[in-house]
Amino acid sequence: MDRDELGSWLRLLETPGVGRESARRLLAAFGSPEAVFAAKSGAWHSVVGAPIAAALAQVPERWEVLLHSTWDWLVAPGDTPRGVLALGDGDYPDALLQTADPPLLLYLNGHRELLNRPGIAIVGSRSASPQGCDNARGLARELSQAGWCIVSGLALGIDGAAHEGALLGPGSTIAVVGTGLDSDYPKRHQKLARRIAHDGLLVSEYPLGTAPLAGNFPQRNRLIAGLTRGTLVVEAALQSGSLITARLAAEAGREVFAIPGSIHASLSRGCHQLIQQGAKLVATAQDILDELHHESRPRALAPPAPVAAESSLLQALGHDPVSLDALMARTGEDAAHLNARLLELELEGQIQRLPGQLFQRRATG
Repeated sequence: MDRDELGSWLRLLETPGVGRESARRLLAAFGSPEAVFAAKSGAWHSVVGAPIAAALAQVPERWEVLLHSTWDWLVAPGDTPRGVLALGDGDYPDALLQTADPPLLLYLNGHRELLNRPGIAIVGSRSASPQGCDNARGLARELSQAGWCIVSGLALGIDGAAHEGALLGPGSTIAVVGTGLDSDYPKRHQKLARRIAHDGLLVSEYPLGTAPLAGNFPQRNRLIAGLTRGTLVVEAALQSGSLITARLAAEAGREVFAIPGSIHASLSRGCHQLIQQGAKLVATAQDILDELHHESRPRALAPPAPVAAESSLLQALGHDPVSLDALMARTGEDAAHLNARLLELELEGQIQRLPGQLFQRRATG
């Protein structure tokens, strides 16, 4: 990505009122951020309405400073590769494309090829027990040695232990953070973050300078769940971010695993609830591998559906607005797969999203 393209992406995403949904509508209508800003305001109005169209006509207040600092960060000399990956790039992770809300821009520090390696999330309490940390570290090491990439959130407790274990195997690890990648958070994990950047990958969807705001962390959890084939919860209270990650994994059609514990331990209650709801009880790494039908090495993610599948989906759409539930009934496909195909068609300009989570083919010719 060159500086001009980066500038267009940052301007789009920094424009007040432009969230992920409206940004996707603009990209579906115009094709790229550069094309968005090359269009006239009347064209914006027809896609996102008058208030956002008016905002797009103004350069965001901090855009120039953000572009300058981001570009300097990208080109700064160092021993770890840095990059920005946009939705639609060829090496954008397939697993995220199969989710309902993939991020539009990812900031990377480390080995980006890990994004397309089959992964398993390991998450849990920040105030974990020593035994819980040992469990997370040991399971992550075994799974990484079997070739799996371990994904977690760099938090204290279970997350940090999982990253440490994963770094001991060839599968290595991805840390998805809820701040800008120029932030050292949490400070106790500064050295661990540097190790991950060197031998694994740090990922964020938040621009440089983003502080550790509470609302960012539930959002980043959807990336932890979305990047992986399954999520393992090691220790968690009943009200915790780890259960949010597990729920997001289940909603995306991914596997959920949990380690049981004492019925008297508060940090076991979240795991016990997950097991009652159908999560796979885990005692060893092999329990996870067996559930995912892998004995030793991970299987590659399924390749994108062929063009013929897209054509059949367009036929299933018809020419009137249709809901996701109706498309599931017509095609027999699950929600995660359909969302991925619909997003590709949307970015290609062949369909559009309508209010009420409806989809419609765009007129052509």
